[in-house]
Amino acid sequence: MANHIILMSLASAFEPKPLQDFCVADPNSSERVNGLACKNPMLVVANDFFFSGLNIVGNTSNPFGSRVTAVNVAQIAGLNTLGISLARIDYAPWGINPPHTHPRASEILTVVEGSLLVGFVTSNPENHLITKVLQKGDVFVFPVGLVHFQRNVGYGNAVAIAALSSQNPGVITIANAVFGSNPSIGDEVLAKAFQVHTNVVDQLRSKF
Repeated sequence: MANHIILMSLASAFEPKPLQDFCVADPNSSERVNGLACKNPMLVVANDFFFSGLNIVGNTSNPFGSRVTAVNVAQIAGLNTLGISLARIDYAPWGINPPHTHPRASEILTVVEGSLLVGFVTSNPENHLITKVLQKGDVFVFPVGLVHFQRNVGYGNAVAIAALSSQNPGVITIANAVFGSNPSIGDEVLAKAFQVHTNVVDQLRSKF
């Protein structure tokens, strides 16, 4: 019997860029997609692409001494599928934007006012800390998913504008996620992970 060789060709297609002019988010749609369903383009208006308020100083009277004013798809429906967003960050003197990650975006930070110590930590096993002090007009990049932070190292208020490579970059604040999860991560897990007594874990958890 003759041997027959059957060749099968598989094709897959992926388009990383939008396939239409825009896809303004329709928060009232019941459709479930990776993102938000599109509003009828005939109903789109200028305000779907507009946000006002980045000139307003953020209230930094909190334990961190900072305030993030996000401008993502939740604020501008027209950002849906465009892969970009931004934020204003205000810092009181010596205030911090605590260590956090953006699971879906890289970030480019521009200092508008003041002086900031910024940094990020590389992945395991090196966990190398890369830091720099930035002045007004300086720019710094935080790669996607890496833990990063900013601290105001001046005696006056500081302001930065962050641009992110996702319409919905997400944010995971490390301390909140570890010590403030609901339900809580078990004391024995955290005590072993941080090599401390469970009393220390309970004390830290009480802060979050």
